[in-house]
Amino acid sequence: MMRKALIPALLVLVALAGGAAGFPLPWQKPQEATAAAPRPVASLLVSDAQAAGHSIPGVIAARIEVALGFQTLGRVTARNADVGDVVRRGDVLATLNPDDLQGDVRAAQAAVEAAQVELRTAQATAERTRALARRNVASTAQLEQAERALVAAQAAEQQAQSELIQARDAEGFAEMRAPFDGVVSAVFVNAGAVVSAGEPVLRLSTQDGIEAVIDLPDVVLSRVGQGDPYEVWTENDPGRILPATVSQIEPVADAATRTRRIHLALGEDADFRLGALVRARPAGAAAARLVLPQAAILERDGAEHVWVVSRDGDQGTVALRRIETQGPPIGGRVTVVSGLAQGEEVVIRGIHSLTEGQSVGPSVKP
Repeated sequence: MMRKALIPALLVLVALAGGAAGFPLPWQKPQEATAAAPRPVASLLVSDAQAAGHSIPGVIAARIEVALGFQTLGRVTARNADVGDVVRRGDVLATLNPDDLQGDVRAAQAAVEAAQVELRTAQATAERTRALARRNVASTAQLEQAERALVAAQAAEQQAQSELIQARDAEGFAEMRAPFDGVVSAVFVNAGAVVSAGEPVLRLSTQDGIEAVIDLPDVVLSRVGQGDPYEVWTENDPGRILPATVSQIEPVADAATRTRRIHLALGEDADFRLGALVRARPAGAAAARLVLPQAAILERDGAEHVWVVSRDGDQGTVALRRIETQGPPIGGRVTVVSGLAQGEEVVIRGIHSLTEGQSVGPSVKP
């Protein structure tokens, strides 16, 4: 009897323990799951202030630049121009040690004199042989041999004269003269260095035309074309924006950075200093004044879309909206020309896991 009385008491204890532990018993009804809170999203408010960083760094360079070097091997004894010096056509910019070149000239001159002696000897021998042949004293074979020696001596004298001319020309290569009026924009070699033929010593730039030079990766170049309008300004004077156009896209990429150089032609009124640091952006970016991270753009059905958040307090819903962008992505950011208004909230992370009308929580920093 006591055992029968203990069984109901044990069942009651097990039921109480199971309920306290949180796992359901077979005769208990399952409780309804609590609805999950809407997930927070990484988003930002579209603002024209973000357009300030949507630009590419560049530098002002001359439209015509020439790297000058000597045409012969030698040691640089003097460099008469430095970076920033304005030079005129014909000015001596650098000189080589002339001793070796002058020695070559003296050796060539001696060779010419020796060849001339041989030529005079061959001419005298040929004349005597001709006279003896007319009196039937010298044979025809002797006359032919004298004539061949004369022709060989004449050729040797001409060769020696040519070598003398080359040596004198090389002696003139000891002086590097400016081929046009300009300014020295770079120096590569100092006095005392030994240079080979063609090795750059300095760079000379013209002053009658300047351009802005920027570097872009190949993934961006697909949306850049010849003649595209750009805007250029300096950090010191951001309010003064000058127009520019794409004048040249270099066909070969840099081996280290894998970028290609873009040349932006500036107007004649541009007064930037050579070597000045500038910033450039596609024209129209200032008018649009709306910039988004490239990670916020969702490609769907061949068009560009973004997730726009509509909020009521901290809670909100997302809706997919089609937009249009302008120009290539620069620094991971794109310019929006239509589809968005200033102050709207756009999701910039996790865009592939959202659905139309999905509820979202408060915005968090990415």
